[in-house]
Formats: sequence, C-alpha cells, structure tokens
Amino acid sequence: MILLSGPCVIESEASLFRIAEALQPYHEDAQFDFYFKASFDKANRTSLESFRGPGLEEGLRLLQKVKETFGYKIVTDVHESYQVAPTAEVVDMLQIPAFLCRQTDLLVAAARTDAMVNIKKGQFMNPGDMQYSVLKVLKTRGCETAGYEHAKAHGVLLTERGSSFGYGNMVVDMRSLVIMRRAAPVLFDATHSVQMPGSGGGSTGGDSSMVPYLSKAAAAVGVDGFFFETHFDPSQALSDGPNMITLETLQQLTQTLIQIQEID
Repeated sequence: MILLSGPCVIESEASLFRIAEALQPYHEDAQFDFYFKASFDKANRTSLESFRGPGLEEGLRLLQKVKETFGYKIVTDVHESYQVAPTAEVVDMLQIPAFLCRQTDLLVAAARTDAMVNIKKGQFMNPGDMQYSVLKVLKTRGCETAGYEHAKAHGVLLTERGSSFGYGNMVVDMRSLVIMRRAAPVLFDATHSVQMPGSGGGSTGGDSSMVPYLSKAAAAVGVDGFFFETHFDPSQALSDGPNMITLETLQQLTQTLIQIQEID
C-alpha cells in the first residue's frame, strides 16, 4: 500500500519533527510504501489571513532535514513552475494541487524532473478527463500511450479528493476510482474528501468522522494507496484541522484497510 501522510502544512520545526517521529513505524513496515507529506506553502487558502507555511526556501530546508533524520521519501505540493526544480532536488514526489490539475506549464515542469508526479483530481473535474493530465506528463517523459502500466512505469499517479457538491460540501463518487485507475495508479485522499469548503466562516470546514467510512469503501473498490493528513492535535492545526485525523486513528485505520484489501 502506498501511504502519503503527514501534516497539512509545516507549522514549525518542532511540530513537524514530532509528527515525523510518530510516523516512523510506517517507514519501517514492509506493508507500506511510505511518503512523508507536508506543504511549505498553502497557496489556495480561503482567507488572506490564513496561515500559509514557511515558504519555499525554509520549507525545503526542513523537509531535507526530515529526510536526512528519518530516511523518509518526501512528497510536497508545488503551485508554480518556478518552484518545481528546487523542490525536486529535495523531494521524491511532486504533488499537483487539485485546483491546478490542468495547469499545463506546471505539469510539464514536473514531468521534466526525476520525481514521481501525483496529480490530484480537481473538485470540478470529470474523472475520465484526468487521463489528459496524465498524458501531459507521459508525453513530456517520452511516452505517447496512456494507461495504468505506462503511468506506473513513468511514475505518474492520480489522487481522488472528492467533487464539489453544491456549495460548501464534497461528495465522493466511488466510480471515479475505477475510471481514473484505467489511466494511472490511484490514491484515495480520505481527509480532503471530507472537506466542507467555505463552511468555517473564512476558512474550510470538514467532518473527519467520515474519514474511516470513505477510506474503507475505497479499499473495497480497489486503490493503490491512500493519502491521510494527520496531526497530534487536529483541533490546534493551522490548516485543514476539521478534516485531519489523529495519529492514533491513522494507526488503527491503516490496519483495517490492509485487511480489506487482502480479502480481494
């Protein structure tokens, strides 16, 4: 199971390392292909006053320090093309945010690095159309043919993170996992899928109690891995707290997901 997990954003060096240390069992467990996730910048926050993170230079320094300390593979978001090259020198996987999943220059810049590329499906996207974002990366990497095996061979992933459902809510159509998996390996982002955009009065709300139910359903349908944002105290998190899960919940849930996947 591919597992991407960590805090939404780098809040401080102390909190980053506290969470990183707690995730060490996943790195050591052969059942997981573990990537530590944290963002150096959250460029699409609801409000100008919302916390964004330490920025590119300081964020990459801290992620490099986590990598050297724990030996983790690292994944982080990039929002603009100029961020891609320096970020790829540190991380093993570049993540394309959902709102930018069709951004050609960003996808091409990511494809020109040696890093894996994880493209999050836009909340506004037909899941079948994500094949074209995958093809932008594949063609840049010299592969003219779409499909699961080609994407896997060239290090391209897709992530389901829910779709906009009216105002202030998300819904997950489990058919999208099947549809997108025809184009590339698929991860299920259970924590962002329970977001309630704009419901927090200038911030994004969420309902983390739904995370276990949706992730178990995704495991039953069949996915290549999962994305969970986690924190030692989500109520104190500076970004995405309402939809994040605790480190203890993550431990219990991942074992259940493995059991579900083993049934098939």
